[in-house]
Amino acid sequence: MKKVIVIGAGFSGLSAATELATKGYEVQILEKNDHAGGRARVFQSDGFTFDMGPSWYWMPDIFETYFGRFGKKPSDYYDLVRLDPSYSVILSETETIDLPANYADLKTLFESYEAGSGAQLDSFMEQAAYKYKVGIQEFVWKPSRKITEFLSLKLLVDAVRIDVFTSFYKHIRKFFTSPTLLKLMEFPILFLGAISENTPAMYSLMNYAEIKLGTWYPMGGMHNIVKGMVALAEEKGVKIAYNSEVLGFDIKNGKVHGVQTAAGLIEADAVVAGADYHHVEELLGDGLRNYDEAYWDKRVMAPSSLLFYLGISKRLPNLKHHNLFFDRDFTVHSHEIYTDPAWPSDPLFYASAPSMTDPSVAPEGCENIFLLIPVAPDLEDTEEGREKYFEQLMDRLEAHCGVSIRDSIVYKRSYAHRDFKSDYHAYKGNAYGLANTLMQTAILKPTLKNKHLDNMYYTGQLTVPGPGVPPSLISGIVVATEVDKELKG
Repeated sequence: MKKVIVIGAGFSGLSAATELATKGYEVQILEKNDHAGGRARVFQSDGFTFDMGPSWYWMPDIFETYFGRFGKKPSDYYDLVRLDPSYSVILSETETIDLPANYADLKTLFESYEAGSGAQLDSFMEQAAYKYKVGIQEFVWKPSRKITEFLSLKLLVDAVRIDVFTSFYKHIRKFFTSPTLLKLMEFPILFLGAISENTPAMYSLMNYAEIKLGTWYPMGGMHNIVKGMVALAEEKGVKIAYNSEVLGFDIKNGKVHGVQTAAGLIEADAVVAGADYHHVEELLGDGLRNYDEAYWDKRVMAPSSLLFYLGISKRLPNLKHHNLFFDRDFTVHSHEIYTDPAWPSDPLFYASAPSMTDPSVAPEGCENIFLLIPVAPDLEDTEEGREKYFEQLMDRLEAHCGVSIRDSIVYKRSYAHRDFKSDYHAYKGNAYGLANTLMQTAILKPTLKNKHLDNMYYTGQLTVPGPGVPPSLISGIVVATEVDKELKG
């Protein structure tokens, strides 16, 4: 039985390892941290359970497909509830919009902002549904190693039909003119790590996922997905070694023969790196890396994040599970992320209150709050800077809730660039990987195979198909298929 080492027990690493084990390989995951999940780790303190990273459960069909590959269902591991409203958007101190889960109600809401927009939403969603079908069922499952993968007449026609070469900014303005509706429709694009002007219009598939497929929540928290994936992986025979950071490789004759950890050398017939791609390349050294520093420095990174995890000793009014504070000018904030990187002068932010849905994540009568400001990667990260933004967020959160919050904080933790670097070796302290711009799509992303080593592969948010939880699940399956094909070939 051939042995494959997988570096990292995040979503893509667990996905690749489980697929390879099912195909008959001996698989061991080496995880740097003390438990699985990567950015979707969890921690507990003072009776609160905090998901550390992903908090949005979109594209439920991808999770069904993933577990279904192994004869399982998500419900075998966690219980899903659909959120209604899907989320709340705070546009100003006097205007808040709750996005209904029911499509007919959403159309009515749109009509209240722009006459005729209900019918326009139907037209937009019809196109978005096609893009979702083609994009999620075909494009994202391609390993993107050769241009010939995309040269069939059908795929070329589909590439035009799904607007690969048009910006989302131009596309959405064919349907709506209301500034409020444009804000609502452009919101999901933020998950892709770029402004709408630089994001292909094919990603209106995100709107389809959000509106038609819904916003969900796994009871107990997002980490329950990870727990389910770990249980499934171990059931298939995958071994996971925690606190096992990879320090180097044993390389001979164009192949990796083993992986070095503090505990010693572990032999392998192939290696799949789910850790930060740039970091793994640094470990390989200049002669064996796919891309030099100049290449990486020119990549458009998705934002990093300044996060706050708060335990509040009382319930907070006027909040929903997901709350988007779009009460500031995103043009300015996006400029400070993408064009002229700097700490934001007056940021938008996101507040998650999972205890609104799930009483298990906070003590009785308390609130579990997760705050996130998207910020440019590679900024100087200081405690003083974090505290400055914390006070800004508290001012706006208290104004929105109409109650004092600071005096009820019983737990507080911040997390930003230097933590992403320390915990994940994240390049430039990024939180989400590479931005999904046109010039960083498909074969233009960092390749999943090392060009100098016959048995070294990459998976995760810095390679195909891209950032996000569902794409990471797909990434693991795609790379495992390539490993299997080449090891057996």
